[in-house]
Amino acid sequence: MAAAASSPSPPAVITCRAAVAWGPGQALVMEDVEVAPPGPLEIRVKVVSTSICRSDVTQWQSTAQPDLFPRIFGHEASGSVSQSLSPFAFTAHTIHNADSLTPEVRRVVESVGEGVTEFQVGDHALTVFIGECMSCKHCVSGKSNMCQTLGLERKGVMHSDQTTRFSIGGKPVYHYCAVSSFSEYAVVHSGCAVKVSPTMPMDRICLLSCGASAGLGAAWNVADVSKGSSVVIFGLGTVGLSVAQGAKLRGASKIIGVDTNPAKQEKGKAFGVTDFINPAELNEPVQQVVKRLTDGGADYSFECVGDTGVVSTALQSCSDGWGLTVTLGVPKAKPEVSAHYGLLLSGRTLKGSLFGGWRPKTDIPLLVEKYANKVIWKIVAEPNVL
Repeated sequence: MAAAASSPSPPAVITCRAAVAWGPGQALVMEDVEVAPPGPLEIRVKVVSTSICRSDVTQWQSTAQPDLFPRIFGHEASGSVSQSLSPFAFTAHTIHNADSLTPEVRRVVESVGEGVTEFQVGDHALTVFIGECMSCKHCVSGKSNMCQTLGLERKGVMHSDQTTRFSIGGKPVYHYCAVSSFSEYAVVHSGCAVKVSPTMPMDRICLLSCGASAGLGAAWNVADVSKGSSVVIFGLGTVGLSVAQGAKLRGASKIIGVDTNPAKQEKGKAFGVTDFINPAELNEPVQQVVKRLTDGGADYSFECVGDTGVVSTALQSCSDGWGLTVTLGVPKAKPEVSAHYGLLLSGRTLKGSLFGGWRPKTDIPLLVEKYANKVIWKIVAEPNVL
């Protein structure tokens, strides 16, 4: 159990438990870590709920950045500044692989730093791996969610001063995406957190911190799926199923799911998938099957696997003239995308999507409201189906 400061002002260092990765692919180990007080414009969150994103696992296993260890992963989380809720507990002290990670871990916010006016002790919030400063070129443009101040953090430190808030025995422990929700407490920039109603169930809406929002936004914001259109989705995890639900809500007439896991066929139906393709059962390229099902190619295709080879397949599955491919996955290897120029010359378009194009402060409260009104309840209310 974490030891919180006895006085709310000023905040003190907290010692708590966290799942620490000591090296690429090494078992996560429950350790006692020190969490520094929040700095200016930062808040310290007491973890209530966090989910596991595939990108956590990808980066944990990656040898591309071997110096960013020890490290605390996790970035899809909900929390509160309240002291009344219990922090999360992992099911085991040592986590050996991705399958043994519990899909729902609990988390909350506990204190605020200098200059923070949006949050107070007792508020509930979602943490987000990209922020919205509201004043940089991208934020004021209304065209982008790529904040120049609080964009995707890749160095394992805080945005503000390029240092860490975690340590063990006086030695720094690196962050992940400036969140690190696999800890009982974490410090995040207030621009990377969104206040939510205390009536919202934190163990559900934490999915809106990344996966569910990324898929819905890819369908609504990036692709702008139209009524009566055809859609093909490569990968039916949280993101892919969210794309399917978003396409269904937009009125797509055919939604094709592609996955090598046969169990995803039934799961996909619950989210709007009308046709299912298992590449492992084919004796011909996937794109040929998609073209037959869609009279020449889908209007929209979505790559939700994290495989740049699949990006090319998705592009080939699109219709000549107007087919649009959106890539959302984070590749483990071979980050370069390769495609024949003729695919683009024929009128196809390839676009990337980060967090579904959502601006955290501006848009995420609207998504929470859609969940509360049961517009997007399926993907958030039933995470076990994922």
